[in-house]
Amino acid sequence: MKAKLRFLIVTILVLGIFCRFLNIDKKIYWFDETFTSFRIAGYTETEAIAQLSEQKVIGIEDLQKYQRLNPSKTVVDTIKGLALEEPQLPPLYFVLTRFWVQMWGSTPTVTRSFSALISLLAFPCLYWLCRELFEPPLVAWVAIAILAVSPFHILYAQEARPYSLWIVTILLSSASLLRAMRLKNPSSWTLYAITTALGLYTHLFSGLVVIAHAIYLVATAGLRFTKDVANFLIASFAAILIFSPWVVLFFTHLRSAASTTSWQSERLREPILSKLVALAASFSRTYIDFGFNSSTRIIYLIPLAPVILILFSILAYSIYFLCRYTRKEVWLFILSLMGVNAIALILPDLILGGNRSAHSRYLLPWHLGNQLALSYLIATQITTPFVKVWRQKFWQIIAIALLSVGIISCAISSEAEAWWSKGLNDSNRPVANIINTTSRPLVLSELSRYPLFNLISVSHILDSKVKFLIVKPTVPIIPDGFSDVFVYVTSKSLLRRKLAESPDYKIEPVYKDENQNETWLWKLEKI
Repeated sequence: MKAKLRFLIVTILVLGIFCRFLNIDKKIYWFDETFTSFRIAGYTETEAIAQLSEQKVIGIEDLQKYQRLNPSKTVVDTIKGLALEEPQLPPLYFVLTRFWVQMWGSTPTVTRSFSALISLLAFPCLYWLCRELFEPPLVAWVAIAILAVSPFHILYAQEARPYSLWIVTILLSSASLLRAMRLKNPSSWTLYAITTALGLYTHLFSGLVVIAHAIYLVATAGLRFTKDVANFLIASFAAILIFSPWVVLFFTHLRSAASTTSWQSERLREPILSKLVALAASFSRTYIDFGFNSSTRIIYLIPLAPVILILFSILAYSIYFLCRYTRKEVWLFILSLMGVNAIALILPDLILGGNRSAHSRYLLPWHLGNQLALSYLIATQITTPFVKVWRQKFWQIIAIALLSVGIISCAISSEAEAWWSKGLNDSNRPVANIINTTSRPLVLSELSRYPLFNLISVSHILDSKVKFLIVKPTVPIIPDGFSDVFVYVTSKSLLRRKLAESPDYKIEPVYKDENQNETWLWKLEKI
């Protein structure tokens, strides 16, 4: 590898590492992240709601105690809370993060920093996987450069959720499989079993990765029962056996999992074109991300459309190039990794409705496979002496453009408090600003999952003077002594309707998020 190219890749890698920690403390600590702190603290929703149901005024410290470690809670409570109320979330990330928080503190910045540190392990794991797949070492270095400044990967490296760890386990188990097939010894298959079990204990969709590995192995064996197939079955069975205690817990508390993930299977009455546009946005965010989402006006998307079309043409060509110029064992592995993930998540959404595939974080195997194909294309075109000079120049320009767009995307998103990945919590800052400007504010909210944890999310940027009253959806008795009384619920909230029907109070909207067409904050006054 030429010295200039080596210097460029190392510079990009350093920049990517820097971006993973840049402004990590300034991002909105959104709904899902508050649940991460809640789980590692060892509380359950039942316990929290019971403690808050006394209808007494509390301060920020009382509300945020559910975000901090408590000496009376242990790691067993963390696992128990997940098992009882969110069994769709395996415990490995939460247990590791709890140990990290025990050492350094319970702040959002500390909690997120663990994800950022874990994301750095993706670089050696990606290098290993590329060396198992491809002969030219340059492919691995190009893949690392693309991963380093991918806005998608940096966003999730800065989030207190399991996705950065899931990326690492996908790469690790995939490289372990290829190594086991190459060396064919018991220790390598044992390593594959361990890494697969780690993946399953990180994210349930790791099961799709195992299926992709199985399809790849059977296809390369020519549908014959070879020794590799037998070893894979033994290793996979061992991994599933290690994971079986959580499988039992998952099915035991399946109703809890269904209630907390019901939004994923909602039948969305959207035209097929809208779903395809959402998928296109999901795929393109790996390389280019200017913060556009489903609520962005179409006029702002028009200038970006040609860029996305060019990007998709390059990605499609990279897959063709991979299949045309690599061995079957190489392209089949990458297509299996991508295909199983796509078929399992995208097709059901397109046919039956649902919105799992619109969330990029569930398509991580697809994104990683796509990046591998693109890396091979670029690496073999920019330096190979057998390639014509004009083709080398062309693909060098494409590589520089892709990396530059990624760096620009990261620079833009690094300055923003909220991004598309933060769900509905981009309204947190304006809501907090309105409340903070009053002298003695009281904030009412409803005692149920979504209003309560959205309020906890907002509380991270509220002043200490703010007080809270968390109530059941009935008209409460409002204590005196407050300059302003706000209600933090949506327009569909039962509490808001009860207050609107009450002859003793007048409730008026204060802040409406125009992008979501939803009112989040209301002003309450006694009549």
